[in-house]
Order: sequence, then C-alpha cells, then structure tokens
Amino acid sequence: MSTTAPPPARRLLSLDFMRGLIMVLLMLEATDLYERLAEAAKGTAFAPLVDQLFHHPWNGLRFWDLIQPGFMFIAGTAMAYSLHQQTAKGAPWRKSFQKVLKRSGLLLFWGIFIRSVHPDGLSFELWNVLVQLAFTTLLAFLIFYWPARQQILFSLGLLVLTELLYRCIRVPGFDQSFTNQHNFGNYIDMLLMHKTSPGGWVAINCIPTACHTIWGALAGKLLLSQRTDAEKWKGLGLVGLIALAAGYGLGWTVTPIIKRIATSSFTLASGGWCLLGLAFFYWWIDIRGHQKFVWFFSVVGVNSLFIYLWMNTVGGGIDEYAGKLAGGYLPLIHLPTMGIRLIGCALAFFMNWYVCWFLFKRKIFIKI
Repeated sequence: MSTTAPPPARRLLSLDFMRGLIMVLLMLEATDLYERLAEAAKGTAFAPLVDQLFHHPWNGLRFWDLIQPGFMFIAGTAMAYSLHQQTAKGAPWRKSFQKVLKRSGLLLFWGIFIRSVHPDGLSFELWNVLVQLAFTTLLAFLIFYWPARQQILFSLGLLVLTELLYRCIRVPGFDQSFTNQHNFGNYIDMLLMHKTSPGGWVAINCIPTACHTIWGALAGKLLLSQRTDAEKWKGLGLVGLIALAAGYGLGWTVTPIIKRIATSSFTLASGGWCLLGLAFFYWWIDIRGHQKFVWFFSVVGVNSLFIYLWMNTVGGGIDEYAGKLAGGYLPLIHLPTMGIRLIGCALAFFMNWYVCWFLFKRKIFIKI
C-alpha cells in the first residue's frame, strides 16, 4: 500500500444510479407487480417479454437473473470507493479490515434473520443474497490490494474450483453435476441445513459469485485511476464483451448457464453484462452528463441495504395496506380488476419510495 494518501474521489453518479435501479426493480417485485403483469400478459404476444422479469427455470439466462449479480457487482464497486476514501483519510488496513468484518457479520445476521420465519416455524437458511454478500465482501476485501492480474487469476480460480466441485465429487444421489436436487451444491445444503431449496438455490453459490464482487471492486479501482474517461469506459466495455463471449461460449459447449447454482458460464456471462452496464451508464451519466432522472433512483441507491431489509420486513405491511386501499376505493369508479391491482402495486411502491425520499432529504444514510 502506498503511504501517500490519494486525492478525494468525485461522486460516481452512475454507481448511485445502478444501485438505485437494482433496488427499484426489487421494490417493484415486492409489490407483486410482475405477477400481475404476468397474469395480464398470459396468452398474449407480451408474455415472453414479461417472462424476463422472472428467473429462468433452470438452463438459460433472463434479465431478472442479472439482478443478484448486479447487486453484488455494485457492492464491490462501492467498496472500492469506500476504501479509497478511508485511505485518503489515513485509515490503516487494520481499521478497514475491522469495518469490513463487522459489515460482513451484520450482512450474515440480517440475511439469516429475514428468512428465518416460515409458516411452519423457524428455519435456518443460507440462500439469501445478504448471506452470499457477507462472504463475497470479505473475500474481495482480503485480496483488494493485490495487483489486478492476480485478482483476476484468483477469481478465475474460483470458477475452476466450482467446476471441479460439481464435476469431480461424486456423492451417491448427488452425482449429477447440473441436475436440480441431485448436484454437489444440494449435497452441501443437506450437510449445512438438512434440506435443499425447492427452487434449486445452493449455499455454495457464494464461491463463484464472489467473482462478481471482485470484478466490481476492480471496476471501481479502474474508475478511480488516473486514466482518461474514454479509456475507463472502453476498458470496462472491452472486458465485459470478453466475459460475455466466454460465458455464452462455455454455455453452448461445456457448462450450461444455470443461475440457480451459479455455474461458471453463468458467472462469466452475467459478469459481462454487469461490466457492460457500468460502462454504458458511466459514459451516459458521468461523461455525457445525462442526469435528469438519476435522482429518482439515487434516492433509493444511497440507502440500498436499508431498503432491502425494509422491503423484507416492514415493507410487506405497506404493500398489503396499499392493496386493500386500492381494492376498497377504486371499484367505486368501476375500474377493471386488473387495473385496480396494478394501481395498488404502484401505490405500494411509491409509499415505500417515499421512505427513501424522507431519509434522503434529511441526509440520513443508514449504513450496514
């Protein structure tokens, strides 16, 4: 580490926008809007488009499959900016490590807590994105000061490790590498939680998806570098295209693209999309200056983890209230049932968005 403190970094509006965009999409999902749209589009030409708002059942890649990788990728980019600021203030590595360790512990706690209550009682689960992020954040920090080439090689090593785990460890009943409920990830879940996820999610997704956080941190370091703006967005775009080609190439030949077990092909392809997204938004917002509607998303982005916890706890009550409010009054003006449901979803969203706006206006930023 250099003993010279780096200059303060300018605020990256594209980072706030991307973080906010991801959270806005998750907030809309929590209102059941996508379910309502799927009902309305059933049997029409719009159905395949609405399908993009849901995870792929198994082998394939949809738009919604990019939300969690984007969440973890942007967390890595934000970490790079945070560590840059800490270094600028003269904070030693030990203090930064303590902060990251505390943050990872809180992420682990909240990730388990918000998914622990089920209709049939309490249940211990490790599939939540916050649990995954607790691991990937700590790992990305521990190698953050390595040279970029070593970090890239390390991340690719995680993908090789993932391939070996699924292909080479043959446990009876769990020896079908890429088959739901019969793969190595399901076996580890049985050891850790004595159950598997009905949807096919596995706890060891944290190994390959650590690449997203590592790549996000590397992207942040590039944006913080002294390179020109053109070199930055073009560099991100070029690496994104390479990752995209590698991911889809693997998916079509060797390893299927499966989000639910985060195969190496999925990790590369989704990471490529994340890099391309950041490159585009950096060029469009921070370089070209198109910032007219950024504030709407930034209001959510600056308190992203808070609103995620909010939507998974208190926000559910607001959604229910908004639905009942719309269902109680709107029939008086003879709106169709589907229209009432969609308006209820929109009302729930804006009620929760206002919570973010309230905090933003008062400069209250809840860090976890």
